[in-house]
Amino acid sequence: MDKPPGSPRSGSAANTDIVRFAIANRRRLSGPGLRAFVAIADLWGLTEEQRRLILGYPARSTYQGWIKRARERRSITLKLDVLMRISAVLGIYKGLRILFADDDKGVEWLQRPHKARVFGGAPPIELITSGTQDALLTVRRFVDATCGGLYMAPSWEDRDRPPYDDSEIIFGDTDD
Repeated sequence: MDKPPGSPRSGSAANTDIVRFAIANRRRLSGPGLRAFVAIADLWGLTEEQRRLILGYPARSTYQGWIKRARERRSITLKLDVLMRISAVLGIYKGLRILFADDDKGVEWLQRPHKARVFGGAPPIELITSGTQDALLTVRRFVDATCGGLYMAPSWEDRDRPPYDDSEIIFGDTDD
């Protein structure tokens, strides 16, 4: 049975999925991704238990084997779920670097109780380390939206700055 045009499994969309999820592509991303995850987890002060929860709670020996292989730069191929979780952590880290002048302020934000409804008064790190991919992606979406100007008040440095007007917003080079 043919798929209708525009179906997620028709034409180039299907080919893109095959390439994205191919073992060779996952192998290429696994080592560097895991090394980046470990560096971020070290910065955030996460325990081994919290790290394993973020990665989908692999057995301790499995987790330690992954880390050993990644540190030795040996070949490793992580499952797609684990790579998605690492990607969410990388996105959270990137967003915090955009929002805060230094890593310490980003870590402080992660560890402080938060008033946003999505966090229920708990620190964002509790949601990140809850063990579900959905929780990770929720924090990722929150941080991304905050980078776009939603949810949080301006920083102290920007609090007294007047809002931009239309004449100050310029896209590319214009001669107007």
